[in-house]
Amino acid sequence: MEKRFDGRKFDELREIEVKVGILSACDGSAMFRIGNTIAIAGAFGPRECHPKHLQDPEKAILKCHYDMMTFSVPERKSPGPGRREIELSSVIRRALTPAIFLEEFPKTSIDVFIQIMQADAGTRCASICAASLALAEAGIPMRDLVSAVGVGKVNGKLVLDLTKEEEDTEGAVDMPIAIMPGKKKITLLQMDGKLSRDELEEAIKLGVKGCLQIYEIQKKALKEKYKVR
Repeated sequence: MEKRFDGRKFDELREIEVKVGILSACDGSAMFRIGNTIAIAGAFGPRECHPKHLQDPEKAILKCHYDMMTFSVPERKSPGPGRREIELSSVIRRALTPAIFLEEFPKTSIDVFIQIMQADAGTRCASICAASLALAEAGIPMRDLVSAVGVGKVNGKLVLDLTKEEEDTEGAVDMPIAIMPGKKKITLLQMDGKLSRDELEEAIKLGVKGCLQIYEIQKKALKEKYKVR
C-alpha cells in the first residue's frame, strides 16, 4: 500500500491528543495536539464588551486572538502578532461564529485566546478545534462543536492532514476545512493552489471524513472532563 513521507495512508490523520480544562484562569480552556502541532485555547465570557462603542445591542461580539510562540517554529518568530496572525484570528473567528448563540448575549463579548506552542502545519485547524472545546468548557451555548482539518494534494495524490514537509512540496495544494458535524454545515473552506472540480469534491469528502473522526475525539475529551470519578 502506498504511503506518505511519515508512513501514513493518504486518508489517515496524525496522532491526536486532546485535553480540556487545562487553564484555571479561564472560563474554559483546551489543548489540541495533532502530530507535532500544538494549540492551546482559553475562552472568557460572555462579559461586558470594552470599549463600549464596539457593543452590539442585538448579539455578543466574538473576538479571537491567534498567536504563535516565539520558538514554535524552527526559525525564531518575532514576538507579537503580525499580518498572518491577524488574518488567521479573523479566519478562526469566522469559522466559530456560526456555532455560537451570540444572539443570547447582547452588548457582551466572548474572547478566545489561542497560542501555538509548536507548529508543523495545520495551525489554524488545530486552533479551531481547541477554541471550540474551550468555548464548550466555558459553558457558552453552542449549536455544535466545530471540527477542522487540512486536506491537500501532494505529488498528484489527495491527502488528509498535511505536514509542513508536504505543504512545502512543489505544486502542493492546501485546503483547510471546518465543519459543524452534527449540523452537517461547513463553516470554513479555503484553498491555496488549484484542484479540478472532481478533485475538489473528493477533497471535501476526505476533509469531512477527517473532521468526523476529530469530532468523536473532541466529544470524548469533553465527556472525560465531566466524568464522575
